[in-house]
Amino acid sequence: MRYGFWAPVFGGWLRNIRDENMEASWEYLSHLCRRAEEIGYDLTLIAELNLNDIKGVTEPALDAWSSAAALAAVTKKLEIMVAVRPNFHQPALFAKQAANIDRISGGRLALNVVSSWWADEANQYGLQFDQHDDRYARTSEWLQVVDGLWSQTPFTFTGERYQLKDAICEPKPLSSPRPTIYAGGESEAAKSLIALRCDAYVMHGDEPEFIAEKIADMRARRERNGLPPMQYGMAAYAIVRDTEEDAQAEVERITALDTEAPGFANFEQWLSGTQLERELKIKEYSVSNRGLRPGLVGTPAQVRARIAEFSAAGLDLLLLQMSPQLEEMERFSRQVIQVTSDS
Repeated sequence: MRYGFWAPVFGGWLRNIRDENMEASWEYLSHLCRRAEEIGYDLTLIAELNLNDIKGVTEPALDAWSSAAALAAVTKKLEIMVAVRPNFHQPALFAKQAANIDRISGGRLALNVVSSWWADEANQYGLQFDQHDDRYARTSEWLQVVDGLWSQTPFTFTGERYQLKDAICEPKPLSSPRPTIYAGGESEAAKSLIALRCDAYVMHGDEPEFIAEKIADMRARRERNGLPPMQYGMAAYAIVRDTEEDAQAEVERITALDTEAPGFANFEQWLSGTQLERELKIKEYSVSNRGLRPGLVGTPAQVRARIAEFSAAGLDLLLLQMSPQLEEMERFSRQVIQVTSDS
């Protein structure tokens, strides 16, 4: 199992807790990432939203791609997986910028391609917001442009949304054959696109049996397309405590509903902009990305056993959220990652 963590670009992951002692700042982010690679974490995921989805839209949210470039220069080992939304990035210019960041990092860049869900954000920034399946059609064309520029010189493309003639993108990324392309989604349009054009499938949190079903489905899709196996990752919120009672008490604390909290303002819009396979309850929305559903809650031994279930289901990567992040990542590393690697 590889262990990744969400970079705290929003100042936390809990919609009910106003202050998690993890500010949205470069100082906190850079310190956290440099410490993380020292204590056994493999990857950081940097989300891309210009508005703060967790703490309320008027609160600070760090820019994903300038943060990624800076992290590339101050870290040594972490894979830097950065979310990118095609409707926010012209693909040829993006291919050039991302290739440069990959080189700054020494070949550690990865993409998390997100087909967007937040109409108000796009409207605020004066950008087009497509309907659900149209967003995935745009993403498919966008990926063809980026991949073509990274693999061919010159590159010509004629599509419905993008046209290039004899375009040159040099230097190419160091990553070979390209930076890993992760993507997630539960609609048919999303899964068809991911199976055809991406390298890894990332999922919202769920129980092991449902993760196993999703992995089996994507494996079959890859085989039908004649493509090699994918990597599989999942979001999860982790709570490790000395006793099960203490862990459950923390769950109760962070999910005690405060529907007046600013982070709940866009709940209905988020639901309308996605096509999730399973019902999402508002209590679950209090923790980002269905993070509690995997059940990484309990004593160190219980959490390690649960991770073993996910590994048996075919999962390769955990994308963890914790709060407060630095302190809890230290605890998780000491009591879960290091113990597991030594056994």
